Amino acid sequence: MKNDESKPIYTISDLAQAFDITTRTIRFYESEGLLQPQRAGQKRLYGHGDFVKLKLIVRGKRLGFSLAESKELIEMYDPQHNNQDQYQKVLEKVQESRTRLEQQKRDIETMMRELDAHEARVRHAMESLS
Repeated sequence: MKNDESKPIYTISDLAQAFDITTRTIRFYESEGLLQPQRAGQKRLYGHGDFVKLKLIVRGKRLGFSLAESKELIEMYDPQHNNQDQYQKVLEKVQESRTRLEQQKRDIETMMRELDAHEARVRHAMESLS
């Protein structure tokens, strides 16, 4: 949908479908101050800025960022200063997420070895019963 100035206008259903999330999730982001739709009666109308913010939130979630972290990054947007601080913060968050995921991977590998060992013990015990 487009408005008179040829800028895209999205309904809550449009955004939910575009990002494969629920309308309830979008309303939650709105309640957290991340999205500011205009109102046409009961209908929420989201602009291009809301679309971009939602895209960043969804991407941040996939990268392991908390909603608070995504909000912080969005609020740092400052094109007048080349977004240097925002980019630096994104790099820090990416590294933090990478470190956290590497630890989780090590933890999973440890659990898999423990499961393998336990399974072998149980199978051995079952064989000795036969």
